[in-house]
Amino acid sequence: MGTRGVPPRYGGFETFAAELGTRLLARGHEVWVYCRAQGAGGGAQWNGLHRLELPAIHHKYFETVSHTFLSSIDALRRGFDAVLLCNAANAFVLPLLRAARIPVAINVDGIERRRRKWNALGRAVYLLGETFSAEFANAVVADAEVIAEYYRERHGIEPVVIPYGSEFPNEADSDVLARLGIEPRHYILYVSRFEPENNPLEVVQSYLRPAPCALPPLVMLGDAPYAQDLRTKLLTHKSSKILFPGALYGADYRTLQRNALIYIQATEVGGTHPALIEAMGSGGAVVALDTPENREVGGGTIGYFRLRPDSLSGILCEWLADAGLREAMREGARRRAREEYGWESVTERYQQLFEKIV
Repeated sequence: MGTRGVPPRYGGFETFAAELGTRLLARGHEVWVYCRAQGAGGGAQWNGLHRLELPAIHHKYFETVSHTFLSSIDALRRGFDAVLLCNAANAFVLPLLRAARIPVAINVDGIERRRRKWNALGRAVYLLGETFSAEFANAVVADAEVIAEYYRERHGIEPVVIPYGSEFPNEADSDVLARLGIEPRHYILYVSRFEPENNPLEVVQSYLRPAPCALPPLVMLGDAPYAQDLRTKLLTHKSSKILFPGALYGADYRTLQRNALIYIQATEVGGTHPALIEAMGSGGAVVALDTPENREVGGGTIGYFRLRPDSLSGILCEWLADAGLREAMREGARRRAREEYGWESVTERYQQLFEKIV
């Protein structure tokens, strides 16, 4: 509950619902996923998961909470053994679910109130969500130790730390590279929703700065459903060197991840960023914004940059000049993703958590 649902065509929580849900299904559990009526569609089931479509108010501040409220009302009559609620902004339904004696675990994601897109009201809602999560959930799940430590210090609780997962299937590439006119290992890839705290404009501006090397094309993969001004600014830089293919999913997304020369992760807020782990799992050579969360995920297997002039372009040129360094980091990142962030391990830990709260 609390995501846009399945099939996954938006972001990390939707992929999370699909990956965890299908694996719980394979272990013999029955899984229901609340889905928003706008968008994906897909019938009563998707890959064996039951889809419960409900409407939502299509607005930056009300879409998630309106859908979650209707989902929680619907859940009261379903007889679920447990509910997994996603996103601290949805914690306002926890008292309702607990009053109905439904065990609930909440994955709080990152410290969302620090996102630049929220005004004072939005930040207050997330702070209240943190408090409700700590007070009313049977278990609070943090996907990174950095986030868990924040909840320990501020709210005096002991969260359960379960990371996000990542596994790349063995599959043939799609034709997305040909459609975009780029070649394998001859482009730089950025993946994220175009929001201020994900720094897409800063990445483009760094790419455009005079650099001591010739940079291959930059592919900016993502969209901006609630940041049209930012999207407009970004698209002024669209060219044969800076590509904006929109938001791509499934085989197209994985093909771009697998074949990128270097992958850029520029998010500054949140816990474990799914695209970062997926880039590592694909065998990507990854450079990420230097934050505690990104360092927790990447360790010594990825590179780091800061939001200052020449930092990103400098590390890009350094890695472009040293194929041996890129390959060593690529192999290390793949191994770390496999060992630390496998979906089967993540599923096992969630199953144990559900058994405990039930």
